[in-house]
Amino acid sequence: MARALTEEGDGAPSLRPLWMLLPYLWPKGRPDLRLRVFIAIGCLLLAIAATTIFPVFMGAITNGLSVRPPALIALLPVAGLVGGYVIARIMMQAFAQLRDGIFAKVQYHALREVGVSTFAHVHALSLRFHLERKTGGLSRVIERGTKGIDTLLSFTIFNIFPTLFQLLIFTTIMVVKLDIWVAMATVAMVVAYVWFTFAITRWRIQFRRDMNQSDQDANTKAVDSLLNYETVKYFNNEVHETRRFDKSMEKYSRASIQAQISLSILNTGQAIIVASGLGAVMILTAIGIQQGRFQIGDFVMANAILMQLYLPLNLLGTVYREITQALVDMDAMFRLLHQPQEVVDKPGAPDLQVSGGAIRFDDVVFSYDPERVVLKGVSFEVPAGKTVAVVGPSGAGKSTLSRILYRFYDIKSGSVTIDGQDIREVTQASLRAAIGIVPQDTVLFNDTIRYNIAYGRIGANESEIKDAARMAQIDKFIRDLPMGYESMVGERGLKLSGGEKQRVAIARTILKNPPILLLDEATSALDTHTEREIQSALKDVSRNRTALVIAHRLSTVVDADEILVLEKGVIVERGRHDELIAQNGHYAAMWNKQKQAAEAREILQAAEADPDTAPGVSRASPVAAAD
Repeated sequence: MARALTEEGDGAPSLRPLWMLLPYLWPKGRPDLRLRVFIAIGCLLLAIAATTIFPVFMGAITNGLSVRPPALIALLPVAGLVGGYVIARIMMQAFAQLRDGIFAKVQYHALREVGVSTFAHVHALSLRFHLERKTGGLSRVIERGTKGIDTLLSFTIFNIFPTLFQLLIFTTIMVVKLDIWVAMATVAMVVAYVWFTFAITRWRIQFRRDMNQSDQDANTKAVDSLLNYETVKYFNNEVHETRRFDKSMEKYSRASIQAQISLSILNTGQAIIVASGLGAVMILTAIGIQQGRFQIGDFVMANAILMQLYLPLNLLGTVYREITQALVDMDAMFRLLHQPQEVVDKPGAPDLQVSGGAIRFDDVVFSYDPERVVLKGVSFEVPAGKTVAVVGPSGAGKSTLSRILYRFYDIKSGSVTIDGQDIREVTQASLRAAIGIVPQDTVLFNDTIRYNIAYGRIGANESEIKDAARMAQIDKFIRDLPMGYESMVGERGLKLSGGEKQRVAIARTILKNPPILLLDEATSALDTHTEREIQSALKDVSRNRTALVIAHRLSTVVDADEILVLEKGVIVERGRHDELIAQNGHYAAMWNKQKQAAEAREILQAAEADPDTAPGVSRASPVAAAD
């Protein structure tokens, strides 16, 4: 079984994400990007050379000016050295900026490719994965992972490597121009600085992880609460939701305080080490000057070298922390990218070829988990162009049939075929292209009505969209809106009523124009009058198509060519409406129960409309009086 995704990674960060990133930085078939890598490395080396040479210029300039009084002729070489110093400073900045500009295309191409690949892979993962995921947390994994790539490339390539190279060159200069002891003092300072910074930063990582986890938890709770805004209002639980969010933010604040305290310890320790190292180098250089081994310019050069090293070292704690966090975030994203797919196409699988669209379930056994079998040897057939309905109590396994037909899950045993082709042997894309569904719970994109209808067939023209809306009997409603088809539907379509959302879903499926229709409680959100209108539209749409109807209201399936009664994962009855009523079994009992409930509703509605004429309710009746 695949390991569950954890957003924060586990244990110390590894370099694995860096190796996984390398193919994106050296992409196949992109010689232009590979050339940019070479040029950027060249600019990097030139920037390092310019950075390491100007302390030498400073020392030489100081030596040239130390002659008392300086002769005019002696100022000419000094002027040349000043010019060299200025050019070195300009080159240092110019090559650094050129390096960033040239490498940017490589860097953001890699970031884009990884982000898009991860996004596409998440869409390819099984329904089981998405039912178990946390939306807020999952989006943060991708967001922080792509940001981590940016951070890693910027800091690692353009900060860590140049600093190490500079240290090597500066140490060589000190050995040649000064002596081994000054060089050793400088190296000792750098080693102590790096060791202390890494040690404290590793200790601080736990606080950073706690901060991220609390931030993610707070974000997940906030998104979940806002998406379920109406439910919060229904149960008057604003205070409860605020308390839950506050609890997550409290954890975030506590971790942030600990991170800030540890940062103060880090900064203080770093300052002590740098000051000690600088003092040691100054003392050794001053002794050398007193002994006549060094000149005044060497003292200035040594200080300039240390200051030049101190600038990147000062950021080392931040860089190390950012790189470490980037590796953690990238590791989480790459694990998401490599999360195994539960349902995959077989190598070389052909596309589904639909001639009539006949569906056949043959002894299908299915379970979401081993402890609970949902379908127990279900067998039935939906002939091409016919309509078969599946009814039964909640939890009987009706909606599971639609998930299996769409191949969101693979069955445990048996087979499901369309026109004789096992759906496990064909591509998922061609299978889903052949089926149109109107689901029980319609969720719309937070976009326009036009976009949501056109989602059924991307690229459909205006007349096709409006024809689909007319067939779904929602065109008049849309035209009456101030913005018409450009009206926004809101988050998850909350600006529309349940019936309006259902009609949009029906229009979307009509526009798709599939040979197979799957209606999963398609009129469950509609009132009786609207249901009759939609049923007539669905009947027109279903004509000459294979239709599998999953229904709760039996009144919607009386005209089906065959009705299957599913109970506890087993088909207990099958036949046409009249045949099942005559059997006086499960179906008849359900029919009578729903018929009595419908009659009771009609009497109640009539009583509310006109108490004087409502059947069975007189003006003087106790019920009327009580009302």
